[in-house]
Amino acid sequence: MKFISRIILAACLAAGGAHAADAKPPVVLVHGFLGFDNTTLGGTFRYWGGFNDIAQHIKAGSGREVFTAGVGPVSSNWDRAIELYYQIKGGCADYGAGHTAQHAAAGHIQKPAGKCWAADPANNPDKYPPALYPQWDAAHPVHLVGHSQGGQTVRTLIQLMEQGSVGSGAVRGWVTSATSIATPHNGTTLRDIVVGWLPDASTLAGLAVQAAGAGGSSGAGFKFRLEQFNMKASAAESIDDFFERTRSHPFWSLDNHDSAQWELSPDGASALNSWVKTSPDVYYFSFSAQATESLSLFGKEFQYPRPDMLFFLQGMAGEWVVPSFGQPGMGSFQQTAAGRVRTDQRWFANDGVVNTVSMAGPEGSTIQPLAGQALKGAWNHVDTMRGMDHFDVIGWDGKPSASLKMYVKLLAILSKLD
Repeated sequence: MKFISRIILAACLAAGGAHAADAKPPVVLVHGFLGFDNTTLGGTFRYWGGFNDIAQHIKAGSGREVFTAGVGPVSSNWDRAIELYYQIKGGCADYGAGHTAQHAAAGHIQKPAGKCWAADPANNPDKYPPALYPQWDAAHPVHLVGHSQGGQTVRTLIQLMEQGSVGSGAVRGWVTSATSIATPHNGTTLRDIVVGWLPDASTLAGLAVQAAGAGGSSGAGFKFRLEQFNMKASAAESIDDFFERTRSHPFWSLDNHDSAQWELSPDGASALNSWVKTSPDVYYFSFSAQATESLSLFGKEFQYPRPDMLFFLQGMAGEWVVPSFGQPGMGSFQQTAAGRVRTDQRWFANDGVVNTVSMAGPEGSTIQPLAGQALKGAWNHVDTMRGMDHFDVIGWDGKPSASLKMYVKLLAILSKLD
């Protein structure tokens, strides 16, 4: 009887293994700047879908598993990519000795506590969050999909993996495709506009984090996940003590280039693009968005926001920053200073957060319209979603039918790569 039971068990395991081998590569969704995972806000409002659920829509429409990652919402793409790797594969984040030393002045820590994920839930004495896809390797690849800064992050992850800066050595073939949605591949002028209008915006953000004690990765509220800068409030210290310890933290300085605020600028994105390259082993896809319209007045052409753009985006999207008349908005902002990335009239069209011209792919890469067969090692630009703003494309508009059609189109593309 035991012999028969063993045969049945072996057959079940073999069948299970065959099923796993035949399974479609899962999709990993990576949020952008100031983004969050599905545990934030109790899951009632999702980054991917708002009051809807884009992850579930993709899963139901494709039969493949879908994971929603949660990485540092204001961190650099290096740090976010490291966190993404270990969150998918399992293990504790190691930002690398070289990277840590390079940013030691900002207080960077190589292996901070609180950034671990369990590859084996059955062997998890420290009760770490479970890894999303521990079997991830060349035989079990994934599709990465990033919105906004998330598109920069997935590019950076592929680069770090191929150069051996994360994990146990250089690897290829673990990522079948990388898709960016409304990503500032070449930066966004919004960053320079905000800095010019509110020079202390980054410092004020730091004060808000310190006042709330939200610098770590735990809790149900918004999490800044800045343990690598020792910004997590410990159980032994009061909010006052935490505030005093982290007051004027160098992470929030505009001179700190190990942060999102730098790499989202045209100058910072150019620096990122100088070492994050397009892999010849990966299919890259991009979706753009535009929610402004062209207007010519008194011989001058600029962009103005459509009335259906989300209200809180309209103030920066047009010719002037509202209510600060005289400060150019994204619809008319230009940068011509020597030694900096030049932004001209081509940058005026935008989705309220990112310039449309920046979304197709990183400068220096091959970028082509997707027409028929996708090209590996190049950016295949799928579509420009006209009339859709930066958050419409992730379903925040309450009527996400247009954005869901975009994901259906993406799934049809990915299915050809399986």
